[in-house]
Amino acid sequence: MNPVAVIDFETTGLSPAMGDRATEIAIVLLEDGKVVDRYQSLMNAGVRISAFIEDYTGISNEMVRAAPPAAEVMAEAARFVGDVPLVAHNASFDQRFWAAELARLGADERAVPSFACTMLLSRRLYPEAGSYRLGALASFHALPSAGRAHRAMADAEVAAALLSRIQGDIQRQYAVDDVPHGLLVKLQRCQRKALPKAIEGYFQALRDHA
Repeated sequence: MNPVAVIDFETTGLSPAMGDRATEIAIVLLEDGKVVDRYQSLMNAGVRISAFIEDYTGISNEMVRAAPPAAEVMAEAARFVGDVPLVAHNASFDQRFWAAELARLGADERAVPSFACTMLLSRRLYPEAGSYRLGALASFHALPSAGRAHRAMADAEVAAALLSRIQGDIQRQYAVDDVPHGLLVKLQRCQRKALPKAIEGYFQALRDHA
């Protein structure tokens, strides 16, 4: 089995460095491409949500006031994920908030593992897609809707479906039996024309260390 945790945050803004905080987290746990568990919670970080963000996400200040404290939610989320590798769409965004929120619990921000990014992978694999927003890619691949966009669980579900599609396409196109997290991280960092060589090199390195 190759478990991965697909994560999505809703937040008060774009950057924890600018004081923005998470308002909701959702995690979809996949094993061999199938959903085996889920975690979702609103969280109260004590930061006001602007009217723009409230309209964008549908998450109101009243909803967050009634939610558990952010520290409690993030501790639960970290326990839920454990050592499972992490995936997100536009992962640099979610990785920043994952690191920043856990740092408030005393975790080392520098120790955050590499996220696989379904947006970067889609740029390598689907040059004809046109747009790499999650909703646009869902339409491109005819993935099922999971609810309102910009709510954490709906977006995490769609990102999980996109990840499964990406892994299946890599398997078919490059004739490999498995697409582990480490390979995804490697592929998102290389150019499209370098994908075959990167895949060959990844599995050769595994054989050399066997």
